[in-house]
Amino acid sequence: MKRVFGVVFLMFALVPAGWAQNKKRVAVLDFDYATVRSSVAAVFGSDTDVGKGIADLMVTRLVNDGVYSVIERKALDKVIGEQNFSNSDRANPDTAAKIGRVLGVDAIIVGSITQFGRDDKSLGVGGGALGGVTGRFGLGGVGKRQAKAVVGINARMVNTETGEILAVAEGKGESKRSGLLLGGAGGSYGGAGGGAVDMSSHNFADTILGEAVGQAVSDVAKQLDDKAASLPTQVLQISGLVADVSGNTLILNVGSKAGVKVGDHLGVFRQGRQIKDPATGKVLKTIVTKLGDVTITEVEDTSSTGTYTGETPKVGDAVRNSQ
Repeated sequence: MKRVFGVVFLMFALVPAGWAQNKKRVAVLDFDYATVRSSVAAVFGSDTDVGKGIADLMVTRLVNDGVYSVIERKALDKVIGEQNFSNSDRANPDTAAKIGRVLGVDAIIVGSITQFGRDDKSLGVGGGALGGVTGRFGLGGVGKRQAKAVVGINARMVNTETGEILAVAEGKGESKRSGLLLGGAGGSYGGAGGGAVDMSSHNFADTILGEAVGQAVSDVAKQLDDKAASLPTQVLQISGLVADVSGNTLILNVGSKAGVKVGDHLGVFRQGRQIKDPATGKVLKTIVTKLGDVTITEVEDTSSTGTYTGETPKVGDAVRNSQ
């Protein structure tokens, strides 16, 4: 009985690893909030980047759901900076696809905020709650009349190869209770007026506006999770050379920057004779022979190490995807 239990336990222990390998890789761009900019300014007292806050919440939700492998914020910001990506391009599928190709993801998620504020569209700032000297909210209220908060967002999942929109999701959140938009939390809010908003804080989540935001994000994330199986897989084309041979251990001159990951299986090839056009001397074809395969065990930025099986390789042999 112990042996059977051990086998069953081992099978369950191995399942998550297999699932992780099959996860589609996605990145989430900051949501566009141009449509609700005036409403946002009325709520917070100044132009505040709620699109970044929504994107951060979406990333957290998708990571926690475990359906996708989500690119971390630092990697995304680095590519955006290098590509001179502007905020005005946030919802542009073509621009998103370009960034997605650089990141090597299967799809990239762009979105827009379509509604943000009161259900009665009356957005008044009262009591100096934000933008004042104290920098606190819930002290006099934002919007003097009791009302529910409503937030609407939509998201599009973009194919990084073609720019085609693969899936569309729409979510709407409405607070279960009425009140002041940012009242009830009684906490400090450092991001107000500074061009950013920390929507992940408990203080914000406890407000009726935070409640509506959380509901809208959860709604969209659930719809995106349901679309995961229909996404095409982006295959990174890896091409490098053998830099060192030591027994059955190879060191390659490509690493994580080229998309190499631990567990990858790459082929090792050797170029042979060239077939030339007898009339022009132009190379028509190079005979390439596959020597064997290398399984990656360690990865650094510009190099990787793997275990090799096959005919004896040498420094300078080519390494690339087997298929």
